[in-house]
Amino acid sequence: MKTNTFIYRHLGPRDTDLPAMFQSIGVKNMEQLIYETIPDNIRLKNPLNLPPAMTEQAFMEHIEALAEQNKLYRSYIGFGYYGTTMPGVIQRNILENPSWYTSYTPYQAEISQGRLEALLNYQTMLTELTGMDLANASLLDEATAAAEAMLMFYNARSRQQKKAGVNSFFVDEDIFPQTMAVVQTRAEALGIQIVKGNFRTALIDDSYFGALVQYPAASGIINDYRDFAGRLKQNDVKLAVAADLMALALLTPPAQWGADVVLGSTQRFGLPMGYGGPHAGYFATKEDFKRHIPGRIIGVTIDAQGKKALRMALQTREQHIKREKATSNICTAQVLLAVLSGMYAVYHGPQGLKEIAQNIHKLTKKLFLGLVELGYQPVHDAFFDTLLIPVEVDRIRVKAEKSHINLNYFHGDRLVGISLDENTTEADVLKLLELFTFDKPVPKIDKDIAVIPDALLRQEAFMTQDVFNSYQSETEMMRYIKRLERKDLSLTHSMIPLGSCTMKLNASTEMFPVSWDKWNALHPFVPVEQAQGYKIIIRHLSDYLKEITGLDAVSLQPNSGAAGEYAGLLAVKKYHESRGEGQRNIALIPASAHGTNPASAVMAGHKVVVVKTTDKGNIDVDDLREKAEKYKDTLSVFMVTYPSTHGVFESAIKEMTEIIHNNGGQVYMDGANMNAQVGLTSPGIIGADVCHLNLHKTFAIPHGGGGPGVGPIAVKQHLADFLPGHPLIKTGGKKGSAVAAAPYGSVLVSLISYAYIRLAGPDGLTKATEYAILNANYLEALLKDYFPVLYTGERGRAAHEFIADCRPFKEKGVSVMDIAKRLMDYGYHAPTVSFPVHDTLMIEPTESESKAELDRFAEAMIGIWHEIQAVTPDDTDTVLKNAPHTEEVVTADVWFHQYTRKQAAYPADYIRGNKFWPAVSRVDDAYGDRNLHCTCDPIEAYMEDDR
Repeated sequence: MKTNTFIYRHLGPRDTDLPAMFQSIGVKNMEQLIYETIPDNIRLKNPLNLPPAMTEQAFMEHIEALAEQNKLYRSYIGFGYYGTTMPGVIQRNILENPSWYTSYTPYQAEISQGRLEALLNYQTMLTELTGMDLANASLLDEATAAAEAMLMFYNARSRQQKKAGVNSFFVDEDIFPQTMAVVQTRAEALGIQIVKGNFRTALIDDSYFGALVQYPAASGIINDYRDFAGRLKQNDVKLAVAADLMALALLTPPAQWGADVVLGSTQRFGLPMGYGGPHAGYFATKEDFKRHIPGRIIGVTIDAQGKKALRMALQTREQHIKREKATSNICTAQVLLAVLSGMYAVYHGPQGLKEIAQNIHKLTKKLFLGLVELGYQPVHDAFFDTLLIPVEVDRIRVKAEKSHINLNYFHGDRLVGISLDENTTEADVLKLLELFTFDKPVPKIDKDIAVIPDALLRQEAFMTQDVFNSYQSETEMMRYIKRLERKDLSLTHSMIPLGSCTMKLNASTEMFPVSWDKWNALHPFVPVEQAQGYKIIIRHLSDYLKEITGLDAVSLQPNSGAAGEYAGLLAVKKYHESRGEGQRNIALIPASAHGTNPASAVMAGHKVVVVKTTDKGNIDVDDLREKAEKYKDTLSVFMVTYPSTHGVFESAIKEMTEIIHNNGGQVYMDGANMNAQVGLTSPGIIGADVCHLNLHKTFAIPHGGGGPGVGPIAVKQHLADFLPGHPLIKTGGKKGSAVAAAPYGSVLVSLISYAYIRLAGPDGLTKATEYAILNANYLEALLKDYFPVLYTGERGRAAHEFIADCRPFKEKGVSVMDIAKRLMDYGYHAPTVSFPVHDTLMIEPTESESKAELDRFAEAMIGIWHEIQAVTPDDTDTVLKNAPHTEEVVTADVWFHQYTRKQAAYPADYIRGNKFWPAVSRVDDAYGDRNLHCTCDPIEAYMEDDR
């Protein structure tokens, strides 16, 4: 393998390691291993037809040339996307720092305290600005957050409302069109009736369960919704408010005038527009809804030493865990983006945010007065940052485009919208006024006016907590970020061997373009000719994914894996309806499937029927056939993960897909495990009609602590017409519905996957798959004599992951969680715990880990096995039960334990040169749920319940 190639750097094992690895596994070479792993009847016969691999230098020149094809005009389009500036200290120390972007979802709280604190800050920022009781740790975008609010209200209806069949949801007409589109998509699948109208004249009665308004509205007006909120309350109708966070620095919080949920996007808190994403959708609500709220909440608890610790609270609220009984399919968050926007608030503090908002508002007023002076009369005279001007649109548009300025032309041919932002200057306002002069001089504005009604002006202080008032110097901010960073374990420390999550290398070269203005500063609704670089990326990436999957059409719009599942299932549903078979609503789903599968099926209007699995973990083909035939008249789709959730290429897969097709159904393949398919087999060859791909897994987008995610779907030609569309930018199929706010979803980070494919090339992608299978089988060979492997393929091989059985250790009083926590003392994040089988560890090393690292992890696991052998069921003071051990505990003056400090902290020699200390001792989950605190209040507030 050439040493100057990308793939040489991407893969962990060196050529000299291979003989020993093959010997341990018991094969002669890679060919034999792959033959024994993947059924021959689904092997690709030809190599991938993709462009050859590029060197990193050649790729950088290539991506720079493409960036130059994007035209970076000054954008005043608004509609939920605004110019902003990410502070350099945040960009350099978080966005571009692998310690932040390669960490995993904070399920293991003791080694995630830094991210958890950053997310707690984010939640606190939201509750302070919205006035609500609690907030979650982010959703996907504003439009999907609005849809989640509707679904939450719908599922939280009173018993009387459910009995009466109340199913109407009111949406004010002055709302962002992309939000309206996504809400309609979600409502249609579940039979919710959307009523669109004017909130002032709407007749709201007890046939409604909820309503949605925008604050300020899409046209820019700041409406007084107090009377409307009162009318809703009289009829037990819940109110959701899509609010601009920056405006809330000046406006009365929606909680004060009757909101039940406040939602939106934190994009303008330092997150670049990125041609649409990724951004963090926010969601804040009342205490009453804490058991219904979708997504994750970060809460405060105590650890084994009685000290404050953070964790993900009320984890059963992660709705997908409830499978087909879920009320949301949300599985991920936009953690990295939430961290960035929360840090933006920490850095600027309340005074800084208020000054930014005041400056935006002041310049908007100056623009308003200038337009009036020129003889124009904006539609509204109560506004924050947006003006709507009656004018002959074409005349303005010609001048604006010559000046490289984008205005909002989506209001019709007689209205132009202008939205100012954090980056707008006095000079920009003069340039805008010049567009409207037509031989008149630009007026000089030296007066001010008040346009926000007194009743809607914020009166109280906000964000008074220390964290928002302590780090306004760059020195202090840099040190604060570093303090949090040191509390988190990431790929910069060691392997994160999580099955089903593919924590593979995110190469630096892939990441660089994300920070470039020509990629990250484009508004998603700019004219197509200004985004030609993106168009090339989107077209080529879609073509590459079609080739890799063996399918015919692709949509990049879904902005998470679960969103991809939903979009794929929606395409299937619409396809059946187009053929007059709308009765097809049965989704056959294996018992072993990830929880998002049944949750997404329910969200897409399906009824779930569970298919049994055999003792070997495989899908029971006889049960599948029986149920497919039983429901042949109503069968819609079969959802299958391949290779299976338990890490096996099931040889009967083509028989299974044939059974479904013979009974009128479609086959949906969950692409979570695509890391074991690329270049060797494909969804198309196994018979899938649609699949989603986790670009944040197989295709190298960083996990970011739990997001950003990207979940595009690929479909066969007969489903292409039903790919997601968009109300403002033409994309997708002729009969598709929007599933995300932006036309191409989180396309900024899709650049990373494009880079990965171009750098690896067809041979490199195939080799990456082979090495993923190699590493998994090598690690399995090292561990199987200590931790029995639960399932293997027919020839005794694992795919790219395997399940280690920890159930035998229960007789010694040792749980799988004890093993997970003890691994922290060895410097490792635990594999996936208790999924898909309770009391097991699902282990996936990925192709990027070296043999030396695999050997170290095996040493840690075997060391823990020996520790387990040394205990008896009656032992309570064991190194396993007390794990993890913090530096403070180990260095305390008094040591109470029967084992030594060295055994606690340095159980293996390799740890001495690179010790990672957990920030807290084992957290108390039950305490945190009994005493739910989800904001960063003073420490005394968390302990009140114990006094």
